[in-house]
Amino acid sequence: MAATAFQFIKSNTVNVESKLRQISLTSVIKSFIIDMFCASAMDIASSMGIPVYCFFTSGAAVLALYSYFPKIHSETTSSFREMNGVEIVAPGNAPLEAVLMPEPVLVREDPAYWEMLYFCEHLSMAKGIVVNTFRELEVKAVKAVEDGDCFPDRKRTLPSIYCIGPLIADAQQSDEASDGKDCLSWLDKQPSKSVVYLCFGSRGSFSIAQLKEIAEGLERSGHRFLWVVKRPIQENHGTNQVDNTTGEFELSSVLPSGFIERTKERGLVVRSWAPQVEVLSRESVGGFVSHCGWNSVLEGVVAGVPMIAWPLYAEQHVNRNVMVEDMKVAVAVEQSEGDRFVSGEEVEKRVRELMESEKGTEIRERSLKFKDMARDAFGECGSSTKALSNLVQTWNEINPL
Repeated sequence: MAATAFQFIKSNTVNVESKLRQISLTSVIKSFIIDMFCASAMDIASSMGIPVYCFFTSGAAVLALYSYFPKIHSETTSSFREMNGVEIVAPGNAPLEAVLMPEPVLVREDPAYWEMLYFCEHLSMAKGIVVNTFRELEVKAVKAVEDGDCFPDRKRTLPSIYCIGPLIADAQQSDEASDGKDCLSWLDKQPSKSVVYLCFGSRGSFSIAQLKEIAEGLERSGHRFLWVVKRPIQENHGTNQVDNTTGEFELSSVLPSGFIERTKERGLVVRSWAPQVEVLSRESVGGFVSHCGWNSVLEGVVAGVPMIAWPLYAEQHVNRNVMVEDMKVAVAVEQSEGDRFVSGEEVEKRVRELMESEKGTEIRERSLKFKDMARDAFGECGSSTKALSNLVQTWNEINPL
């Protein structure tokens, strides 16, 4: 599936060239900004004398890993999925189990693996890389990228790095979603920092067996909670991603018998969706159980909410390492090998750890410091403001050929 999508993008390179040439007839193109998956358009723009910049929507740690991936590829011969007990070490990153590498590169024989290698090889060819992070959030990873430690070919001129984040969505209007209004109203009635919010992204879904373990863990924890439940996958264990997570289903049919009734005084379960930015901004929210998608990570950081890291797919295991080991704004759930199942006992343990323990208090204090840093990054003299100013100045200094 991924390889097909990547090939589709490549097949449209001719259309990109046609449009760039058309625009060039009436305007001066100072720069061409692409996603890393559009690397096939890089040669076209460069041949026209147009500087190419890559906008990298994940964080600096993932950028460092992907930039270093060609080197990792050259030193391995097996699929990462088969490399049990092996750790991948990339500059700017904590060691990562090989079996937890991002999905498109797990299987060497998969065409998507080779497409990803192509994309990653082209990262170093960009004039600059614009990253959705801020320097203070990922100090180690930003330094590794800026110093060029993660780029295998040190002979070429390295791309300039511009950290202009955190870029997150505005608070959504929930007028059209009764569940959204209901959960916000419910949160406003809860005590300060008392609610654990659980949401696993737009595509994250669980088996019914896993949902029941989460429910049992939440019930035993004794803490207030707001839980967004998506349509479950039809498996006995584990986690996955499904194309349609918003299909109709009855909550009572996928949760333990009587769970909603027993917890109604301290918990709220909503189906499929909640206005996350608004939820995280509520005073009553004291913890966030997240799938570690980068947008969600940044939203948690901006809100100053401590997190429980539960990665599911894509590059989320990399983000988990950053959250737990570098930022130290999260505790991580222990997942079983293979199906990555999490027991109810583990859910209860991590909720209590975040909400009750001394470690949880330390994480909360650190999260609030990062909230201030995120705000300051966009201040008049903030690091992200300066980076964006430098980027614009670079474009203004470009002379047309």
